[in-house]
Amino acid sequence: MGLFAFAKNIGKKLFGKNDDPAEKIKAHIEEDNPGMDGLQVVYEEGKVVLSGNAQSAEAMEKAILMAGNVDGVEQVDISAINAPAAVVEVEYYTIQKGDSLSKIAKNFYGNAMDYPKLFEANREVIKDPDLIYPGQVIRIPKENMTA
Repeated sequence: MGLFAFAKNIGKKLFGKNDDPAEKIKAHIEEDNPGMDGLQVVYEEGKVVLSGNAQSAEAMEKAILMAGNVDGVEQVDISAINAPAAVVEVEYYTIQKGDSLSKIAKNFYGNAMDYPKLFEANREVIKDPDLIYPGQVIRIPKENMTA
């Protein structure tokens, strides 16, 4: 695990022409601090490099998604993050046209009514469970998946 790919021209608009993208992305992650200490962000031509100490693997995963789901970001490098091993295995899923959290929950968990599990696992990335968009990447914790 080191480099994650995202759709470059899709996502939350955080910075404009005269903004420092690294500063804006760092502030965005720290606003909903998923558990990152000493977070540093470098941005160069669509690539974000995150460094620091994650309190958990989940915190690191959320920081990846918060940085990657930003318009203008196509790669997130986390090789400089120190994080404990994951307790729960996760799968990453890219939202497709026509998806809803309930449809995704039905696909992965076998029950559409399990969509709150997806919302909670991605609360820092998804602010409203009814507002997801194609190209957005989310975490799917495997502990709740059907066989």
